[in-house]
Amino acid sequence: MPKMKSNSGALKRFKVKKNGSIKRGSAFRSHILTKKSPKTKRNLRSEQTVASVDNARVKKMLNKA
Repeated sequence: MPKMKSNSGALKRFKVKKNGSIKRGSAFRSHILTKKSPKTKRNLRSEQTVASVDNARVKKMLNKA
């Protein structure tokens, strides 16, 4: 049986941490930053985690489930 292919788009966007949670980047930070406040831009810099309801779906795309 052939190997399972992982979703290459998901590989670029998500990383699984040691505790099993999934790290993701923030949305709304690529352009049109002039109208956003410095506080908003600073908070968008920090890492986010995938919601618990989506964990199984993302792990399946990464072949980690």
